[in-house]
Amino acid sequence: MEEVSLGSLYTTLFILILLSGFFSSSETGLMAINKYRLRHLANQGHRGAKLASKLLQKPDRLIGLILLGNNLVNILAASIATVIGIRLFGVNGVWIASLLLTVVILIFSEVAPKTVAAVHPERIAFPASFPLFVLLKVLYPVVWLVNGLANLVLRPFRVHTNVELMEHLNREELRTLVKEGGKRIPDDHQRMLVNILDLEQATVEDVMIPRQDIVGIDLDDNWEEILTQLTQTLYTRMPVFRENIDQVEGLLHIRTVIAKLALGGLTFDDLKRSVQRPYFIPEGTPLTQQLLEFQRRERRMGLVVDEYGDIQGLVTLDDILEEIVGEYTAESRAKTRDIRLLDDGNYLVSGSAPVRSLNRMMNWTLPEGDASTINGLLLELLGDIPSGKTSVKIGPNILTVLESKDNMIVKVLVKPQRAVEDPSN
Repeated sequence: MEEVSLGSLYTTLFILILLSGFFSSSETGLMAINKYRLRHLANQGHRGAKLASKLLQKPDRLIGLILLGNNLVNILAASIATVIGIRLFGVNGVWIASLLLTVVILIFSEVAPKTVAAVHPERIAFPASFPLFVLLKVLYPVVWLVNGLANLVLRPFRVHTNVELMEHLNREELRTLVKEGGKRIPDDHQRMLVNILDLEQATVEDVMIPRQDIVGIDLDDNWEEILTQLTQTLYTRMPVFRENIDQVEGLLHIRTVIAKLALGGLTFDDLKRSVQRPYFIPEGTPLTQQLLEFQRRERRMGLVVDEYGDIQGLVTLDDILEEIVGEYTAESRAKTRDIRLLDDGNYLVSGSAPVRSLNRMMNWTLPEGDASTINGLLLELLGDIPSGKTSVKIGPNILTVLESKDNMIVKVLVKPQRAVEDPSN
């Protein structure tokens, strides 16, 4: 290479160092790019995203191409640097050139380009996809041969290289993904998305109105009492029964009788004709499944029954939707009476209050196991019905039984952590 001028060698070396930086940054950028944003941009027609998606569908070929190009330009750069070193410094130029080239490549072809690509992967990956796609077509036979030999080496270790671009995520990973994107998603929307993911973990027992709290119309009551109940109720739908809920006749939508009720012309027979056939829901039905059942059957209310057919509670479509969007009806706001903030910072809670709802509203961590209400939770922990004031610590909170009636805990005082730690309390 004596006839090649030093200027030409310097120029060639400079170009090779730039190419080395290109391959290094391309590798980091393509591997660091957000795969979900990449799929979104590709679906929108972004050309760079489409090519990047195609390249990443076969990561072994992409890596093989990049490493082939990177090693080729680095070896050529080393050879040219050695020639320049010998011309300038004689025999000592070999080690001088090796040392200087190592520093130059490390800084300008590795650390700096890869840092930029890791911080701004899209700015590097999308433009780089065009030349890489062309190079893959041109050098495909060589890349195929290199990958074939590499796959033979990996085969005993059962390493699969034909992976999908989009990885499957489980529920917890999706929750993390939603929360990580919280800065770009409004808080209300983020909360609803997380609630939808949590919905499959809950069953109808977690949101139902317990049997003893069901408000309905008893056909055996005096007609005047029934009319008063219809005109004063907060509910739009009510079960209709005789004597007790076990003898349920059906479900009544107040809208079907409101016109005659307003005119004073509603009769007992009109009321009975307006009653729909009861809809029963098996105990343990997941909320996601029940939501679809309500949609398919065009129903908005059902009675939850156990394996023996005994009615355990009542659940409505609104109860399930509130698990996603929060309370939004007068009926649901009435449920907040189950908990009342006292002047000392403690809370007076009804024994029938659902544990799940309290955890969601108050950000508590009460255990959500077999017991769905505060009454059930305390009976499960205490083993019997307390005769007087009894306290139990659950996590950071102290729960004190204030009143029991008819084999049930009626009122509970909850001291949250901040109230416990406050010396003034």
